[in-house]
Amino acid sequence: MGSIRQYMNFVKPYKWKILLTIVIGILKFGIPLLLPLLLKYVLDDIIYVETMTTDEKITQLFWVMGIAFFIFVVIRPPIEYYRQYFAQWVGNTILFDIRDRLFDHIQKLSLKYYSKTKSGEIISRVINDVEQTKNFVITGLMNVWLDLITIMIALGIMFTMDIPLTIVAVALFPIFGFAIKYFYGKLRQLTRERSQKLAEVQGHLHERIQGVPVTRSFALEDYEQEQFGSRNKSFLDKAIEHTDWNAKTFAVTNTITDLAPLLVIGFAAYQVINGAASIGTMVAFIGFMDRVYSPLRRLVNSSTVLVQSVASIDRVFEFVNEKYDITDKEDAEELGRVEGNVEFDQVSFYYDEDELQVLKNVNLTVEKGETVAFVGMSGGGKSTLISLIPRFYDVTSGAIRIDGKDIRDVKARSLRNNIGMVLQDNILFSESIAMNIRMGNPYATDEEVIEAAKAANAHDFIMSLPKGYDTLVGERGVKLSGGQKQRVAIARVFLKNPPILIFDEATSALDLESEHLIQETMERLAAERTTFIVAHRLATITHADTIVVIENGEIVEKGSHEELMKKQGSYYNLYEIQNLDNGEK
Repeated sequence: MGSIRQYMNFVKPYKWKILLTIVIGILKFGIPLLLPLLLKYVLDDIIYVETMTTDEKITQLFWVMGIAFFIFVVIRPPIEYYRQYFAQWVGNTILFDIRDRLFDHIQKLSLKYYSKTKSGEIISRVINDVEQTKNFVITGLMNVWLDLITIMIALGIMFTMDIPLTIVAVALFPIFGFAIKYFYGKLRQLTRERSQKLAEVQGHLHERIQGVPVTRSFALEDYEQEQFGSRNKSFLDKAIEHTDWNAKTFAVTNTITDLAPLLVIGFAAYQVINGAASIGTMVAFIGFMDRVYSPLRRLVNSSTVLVQSVASIDRVFEFVNEKYDITDKEDAEELGRVEGNVEFDQVSFYYDEDELQVLKNVNLTVEKGETVAFVGMSGGGKSTLISLIPRFYDVTSGAIRIDGKDIRDVKARSLRNNIGMVLQDNILFSESIAMNIRMGNPYATDEEVIEAAKAANAHDFIMSLPKGYDTLVGERGVKLSGGQKQRVAIARVFLKNPPILIFDEATSALDLESEHLIQETMERLAAERTTFIVAHRLATITHADTIVVIENGEIVEKGSHEELMKKQGSYYNLYEIQNLDNGEK
């Protein structure tokens, strides 16, 4: 029940509002309890009173009904309104707080976690499961208590009217309690399994929607339909199993709640025939049975809802409790504006303990303003090495220092404030071009955004679009070409103006014209900044101060283009192969 305790931490700030809602709810549910008493009074004290005249009975009835109408027409509606309003306000505000916490959590989780988890499953927990947890507040912390209080008040009134009849009325309570305990244990597990299957469907769907171009290009529609059908069927099977058990639960519990009024009717009629009870008492008791067993049925429904909400709470806080791979030390300091001196000291790294090392004892010193290019065959560890600089991952052993400070000793966010990145596949958000450029500095003025776009050779193509800087780029920037997306990505780095730059295969997916244009822009951006480049086309990095050749996670060569070509080692061979390929083309 640890997840429940965690959930209650979100509830605590609103405990007084919840208490107020319960008090208002007691009035809301208490007022209808007057109806059986009103019926008993009208029967026993007005209609069947032989000593009163007809006029006296009508007068008495008029006053009684006048008071009743005042209570139900004037007093009850505002009570009903505030009961509903406060209950929903508290429930939705708690959901707001939880989703706010989850989004903060999402931004802190490691890239390793996202490499293993489908985004659709995460979305399912943040949207569907969090929404389900609202029922725990409204049902579990409010309605259940109100129904229990209603039952106790009704039973209290019934005991004052007729003790034997009340005992008959509650005779089936123990059987009811046993049925609840028996059926709801398994229901929680089934609910959790069903939610997981739904999350898997959503995760698969989210991934396949993003991959529609691949499906179309390989004509895989029928195959993908089968794949989705398999997961959808798996969810259906779990949903039907859950429904089957839920239906059995309701069949048993509702049978019990239907038997109880029958027992009361039979025993009360027997009492009336023998003169041990009045007609009014019998009618009132039958009325109270509805007031007792309706809340009891609601408690059954509430149990189902609570089982579902608790299963969702478990899933939400299973996600909340996911550990961060990258955390700031307690005494971590803010890293101000850096000079840009970067040192790799005996850096080794592996993604998981049971996997081979990706980097082995890498030593490299980069001075302020230098441009360093990493080259080598795919899978050699180039991209992994540069992903350690902004602490997307932490080194397994060794250290990376910036201006002499170990990057693990400073706050990660302040470290990343000093770094600008341009990747092979830059993510653009489905908003305006201006907003995407502003990711480099959300508070930049329009003039600063335009200057950054001009510096990135992006201004002209942006102005040729229908709405200029206000043009929406579509999800992941699908409305822009590869070269245009890269220039927007470079513009936001210009806007950020960091002292350290990282280019990871930033031009490898572009045509030659776009590559030339972006190469020119990148060199302008790199001026007087410490720059790291991972490059596929060696011709684009011949200008670098230092070229580092990485093979199997180790540095095998480093030097300038001219030095490495004279050496005629690994770099020379790579360069000659690429030139040969280009010559053949």
